[in-house]
Amino acid sequence: MTNAPPLATLRRYRPGQRVERCELCGASLSSEHPHLLELSARRIVCACQPCSILFDHRGEARFARIGRTVRYLAAPPFSDAEWESLHIPIGLAFFVRSADSRIMAFYPGPAGCTESLLPLESVSLPEMEPDVEALLVNRVHGACDHFIVPIDRCYHLVGLIRMHWHGLGGGEEAWQNIDEFFSALRESASA
Repeated sequence: MTNAPPLATLRRYRPGQRVERCELCGASLSSEHPHLLELSARRIVCACQPCSILFDHRGEARFARIGRTVRYLAAPPFSDAEWESLHIPIGLAFFVRSADSRIMAFYPGPAGCTESLLPLESVSLPEMEPDVEALLVNRVHGACDHFIVPIDRCYHLVGLIRMHWHGLGGGEEAWQNIDEFFSALRESASA
């Protein structure tokens, strides 16, 4: 048996050479691949198509499959007064209903995702798949967009903000990425 030359070993770790793998079976993944939600930890897991199909029907499973459907809501679920009563500190938030019917609100920021600790019992959400779909609200800079999205899209937005935010106001690059994110959502959304 021959040992690999030291440089060959190091090449595996250079930037741009990383291959994403299914976290269940280890298969290599394409850039567009399914995701699962590990329910106990609320952690998103990359999966291959065959492994993700195993979790289509949740039951008592450890993971739930995250879908791909994006829906635009032409009629916002919140009036302006209802939105203001939620006291969300920024104009971006997403709402998730858990399997036990608890409603949670999160807002993205430069430090990551923050859960709102305000009582949300009075919030009325549209029909969504528990845990794996979210109501994503964009009320930044006069927008009034409401989408039902897979939860991984919400965390993608969180990642964009973390990666591109600079200073107190975010900077032009951050806002351009946020605008592009919502434009892509509108294009992929069904009504």
